[in-house]
Amino acid sequence: MAALIAGVVGGSWITTRVFAYADTSTESQASFANGFASVAKKALPAVVNIASSKTVRFPDQGSQSPFFSDPFFRQFFGDQFSGVPREQRERSLGSGVIVSRDGYILTNSHVVAGADEIKISLGDKREFKGRIVGTDPKTDVAVVKIEATGLPILAFGDSSKVQVGEFALAVGNPFGIGQTLTMGIVSATGRGGLGIEDYEDFIQTDAAVNPGNSGGALVNVHGELIGINTAIVSRGMGGNQGVGFAVPVNMARGVMDEIIKHGKVTRGWLGVMIQSVSPEIAKAFGLTGQPRGALVADVTPHSPAERGGIHKGDIILELNGARLGDSQELRLKIAMMAPGAILKLRLLRDGQERDIAATLAESPAKLESEATPPGSAAPESHFGISAGQLTPQIAQQLGVPKETTGVVVTDVKPGSPAQDKVQRGDIIQEVDRKPIATVEQFQRAMRAAGNQPVLLLISRGGDHFYTVVSAP
Repeated sequence: MAALIAGVVGGSWITTRVFAYADTSTESQASFANGFASVAKKALPAVVNIASSKTVRFPDQGSQSPFFSDPFFRQFFGDQFSGVPREQRERSLGSGVIVSRDGYILTNSHVVAGADEIKISLGDKREFKGRIVGTDPKTDVAVVKIEATGLPILAFGDSSKVQVGEFALAVGNPFGIGQTLTMGIVSATGRGGLGIEDYEDFIQTDAAVNPGNSGGALVNVHGELIGINTAIVSRGMGGNQGVGFAVPVNMARGVMDEIIKHGKVTRGWLGVMIQSVSPEIAKAFGLTGQPRGALVADVTPHSPAERGGIHKGDIILELNGARLGDSQELRLKIAMMAPGAILKLRLLRDGQERDIAATLAESPAKLESEATPPGSAAPESHFGISAGQLTPQIAQQLGVPKETTGVVVTDVKPGSPAQDKVQRGDIIQEVDRKPIATVEQFQRAMRAAGNQPVLLLISRGGDHFYTVVSAP
């Protein structure tokens, strides 16, 4: 089975990610005779090796046994088994890109996370002590500073203009063997939903990316930085399989600017729970044409969304005049905006389009709950869903507020239309846009659907989403 990994070399972990920059005042093109030599001359001097280390403390396993606390035993072996936590140095290798002549370096958060010692090695063999300016684990971007001037740098490209099929070059220090440049193409853009980071909009490339490349440079044929390689797909081998992912430089640069200016990243927050619009959802909500936009499954009380007039069941079609392809696009755009930014949104509500405005607030930390399926039984609907009354006690078990309304799914019949859409412990709050508070209401609504698909609003583990269950 394929696995997504971020590489790290050394006594513990290796990171794979890549960067590059170029002088935009010249037309540095690859040629048949020289290949990518001109690009390498620009990129290699600005890509550095990052060696980080941190101290990890853990209790000795032997301290669990009374034998090791015996005074007779300790007179021979001292306190090494006395239960005092031992310390171990963990080391890792990665890469980074110099982005300013006075020593700012862009890399990955996981390359330097928790490090108490960082050594930066330049292509000309000079070494410097690095200082972490700030990290952003949500995008896996970090900024490190060294005390130096007149350093080689590369220019930023524009990742929004990157196209599938373009040449891409990865520059880094794989496996700690030294600076290496590999060539491939851009395999895809806008990759998300991989579970690597919170905010994913990856450039996918088949340029060879291996452990130790993390934080290095992904460049175009002009030597401009277009991305930061962040992970690879590996079938248990831990090496390159031709599927690598890079953080787009536009995202990385925005995060870097926030880190340098504020020491952290402060994101805008709208206060909606959203999902992409499938063909089934589009039909259920009366959206004509190609499915698009972001469906609002829930609105946080007292949030910017609620104050702006966004309702549950709205489909957000446009943001500041730009058409939205899916919910991921909306989420990324809002995350890159600052608190206080004013959004102009076009919505579809009850088959009619309307325009509203909302002012972003600062993003709070998300609280997550873990649902525990209840054990009570209930009658089964002809869609294959058995449901019981949601009591305050069951709500507490599911980790949701006791005032939550709806019915709780107690069982889903195997092979039924609901099998892949609903699961035990789900809370059904709406059927065909009508609120559900009791089992009787749920059963009536499901019977009323007859042989037509039914639209359900479900709460699962504190998240809300709509789903369409086909007719039996």
